[in-house]
Amino acid sequence: MEVVLQTRLEGVKLFKRGKVRDIYDLGDKLLIVATDRISAFDYVLPNGIPYKGKVLNGLSAFWFDFTRSIAPNHMISTEVPDDLHRFADLLEGRAMLVRKAERIDIECVVRGYISGSAWREYRQNGTVCGMKLPEGLRESDKLPEPIFTPAIKAETGHDENIPISRMKELIGEDLTERIIEKSIEIYRAAAEYADSRGIIIADTKFEFGLHDGELILIDEMLTPDSSRFWDKSDYEPGRSQRSFDKQYVRDYLESINWDKQPPVPELPDEVVRNTSLKYMEAYRRITGRSLTPQPV
Repeated sequence: MEVVLQTRLEGVKLFKRGKVRDIYDLGDKLLIVATDRISAFDYVLPNGIPYKGKVLNGLSAFWFDFTRSIAPNHMISTEVPDDLHRFADLLEGRAMLVRKAERIDIECVVRGYISGSAWREYRQNGTVCGMKLPEGLRESDKLPEPIFTPAIKAETGHDENIPISRMKELIGEDLTERIIEKSIEIYRAAAEYADSRGIIIADTKFEFGLHDGELILIDEMLTPDSSRFWDKSDYEPGRSQRSFDKQYVRDYLESINWDKQPPVPELPDEVVRNTSLKYMEAYRRITGRSLTPQPV
């Protein structure tokens, strides 16, 4: 299986190359191409993950359709545009044509379970993003209600958790309240569906933008890159959980005591293969479809 680490569409204007996605400017629209790159601790790793781009693109498309009645989004089509058919072999399954929007620079995180940075803060202070939580929670416990914990990109590139009051200062109270309402409503609907497919969505990150003054979802949605997906059959509070996301890669990098500075280490073949399988299993469970053939 060929791994796509970077795309070059000759004659098409490159708008931005992110950690994972290559974005092309088509005038009044954008073409977002999900590559097989994977990042961890704010660095893109040398290895690609087979099928990862197609999983991200396919899952985003699934969820954009699933939640369209709750909130509009930027997706137009996952079909390769007619005038780009010369790139069809590259773009098929990993490209999404979207409306342009004015991005709102807030990471909109919804947490239904306590894990990751939220668990670290709770252990120290009993809070998450400054919000007081009930005493006695264990790692990976389900929260009484989903909570909204915004973040922004700090100078170093790391996400920095901020209180909702700071979000209101940055984008206004009305827009903040609308985003919180929509984020939690989407999370509840998606989590209920995923639960029926054997996956717990522990937390996830949304991004929003404004298109002709309308609030819409943009970027990716409910993928293993932007969410924690846990295996429901293996769920046990009080410990970290078996996941279908890139936490597996982070755990490997922690195990080799990488100092999170260049040079960025390569992933062993086994880690690449297992990561690919985890991403594809999340795709299969959620969409009911399989990506074939199986990865190497």
